[in-house]
Amino acid sequence: MMQVFLVCVCLTGLVLGIPHNFELPKLKDDGVHWALLVAGSNGWMNYRHQADVCHAYQVLKNHGLPDERIIVMMVDDIANNKENPQPGVIINQPDGPDVYQGVPKDYTGLKDVTPDVFLDVLQGESKKVKGKGSGKVINSGPNDHIFVNFVDHGAPNLIAFGEKFLHSKDLMKVLKEMHQEQKFAKLVFYLESCESGSMFKTLLPKDINILALSASNSSQSSYACYFDKKRKTYLGDVFSVMWLQDSDKENLNSETIQDQFKMTKKKTNTSHVMEFGDKSIGQMTVAEFQGNQQANNIVFPAPDPTIDAVKAEDVEMEVLRNLWLLSTDEHEREQLMSQLSGLALKRSKINRLVKEIISKTVDHDHQTVTSIMEDTVDLYNHDCYIQTVEYLRDTCHDLDLPNFQYSLRRLYAFVNLCERNKYSFATIKSAIDKTC
Repeated sequence: MMQVFLVCVCLTGLVLGIPHNFELPKLKDDGVHWALLVAGSNGWMNYRHQADVCHAYQVLKNHGLPDERIIVMMVDDIANNKENPQPGVIINQPDGPDVYQGVPKDYTGLKDVTPDVFLDVLQGESKKVKGKGSGKVINSGPNDHIFVNFVDHGAPNLIAFGEKFLHSKDLMKVLKEMHQEQKFAKLVFYLESCESGSMFKTLLPKDINILALSASNSSQSSYACYFDKKRKTYLGDVFSVMWLQDSDKENLNSETIQDQFKMTKKKTNTSHVMEFGDKSIGQMTVAEFQGNQQANNIVFPAPDPTIDAVKAEDVEMEVLRNLWLLSTDEHEREQLMSQLSGLALKRSKINRLVKEIISKTVDHDHQTVTSIMEDTVDLYNHDCYIQTVEYLRDTCHDLDLPNFQYSLRRLYAFVNLCERNKYSFATIKSAIDKTC
């Protein structure tokens, strides 16, 4: 039967051509594709996270994945936000097409976009998500492929999720259980967050059929890109934009995961893109995870996302600075400068607060304080660290966790504390109580 295509041609690297008549994509041994796309953040300043995920949905849809097997989790407070100059529209690059159109609203709002719901959906725990969102879950079997794309803020061994944290230990427990229960043949995980490499570096085995790609290594920030003057925010993240634009234009049936990884790693010169787990999966085609339907699209080059890239922790500061530079109204410039000064003071206060907690924990040993504030080590004492960051979030409100990315980027110091065996959670907790 002849297939009919809708073709959208635009002067960017993003295209929304969707085939009308297609068969559900099949894999070997009658396996099928599943995808879970997640933006964990909320708020206009985090516009880019939902834009990345909406774009990811369009990529998968364009390549043949049906909505029944694509699950989207996002707070959904951007498209119709009062700050949006184009209500109902989200773009992922300058002058780009709308990526919001048609995106399933499976799990929205802060109550349903949580670590627990994410893990239940991923495992196929339909009973546990009953009454939440659409109730859709990854109902996969031993021959199926799963693609997970998560975008949000992060810190060592955790990714932020609205008001909560998803810890690497909890994520890995679920992934290992899924492998043991034969809930997939292969799983690929693309993670966009600061210090995203830490989620997999010491925990992801090489023999459970999972390959993970991260936007940065275990100690780096990820980078936002494409500042938009009209929207007064950033439209995308460098790592995400790189792989998404690649999937828009390449033949996914011939491009391998390793090809996409190498391209993204080379072009993402802002951070070190990493891969972990079963690297043999890299020899499989992108189509085996993102869909094997070849869309008939014409794609034009997109702007280089690294030109105006900024660290995720500096986004709010850079937005205010850009608006100050663009403004010609003296009163507005004064207001923006006041906001910049206030933000700088908040960051300085956070630095002092963290240093004070560390100092009290180590009994004011200056040399040890300096070491802990400067070192970056891998985490193995997960219980100590999890207890510490959860307690910081709940009691040390000046840190504004997990909403303030700058504070998240300071959590490496508590990894260093926990990895020095003589500093227990009880000792750290006492210092937090005396400080906060």
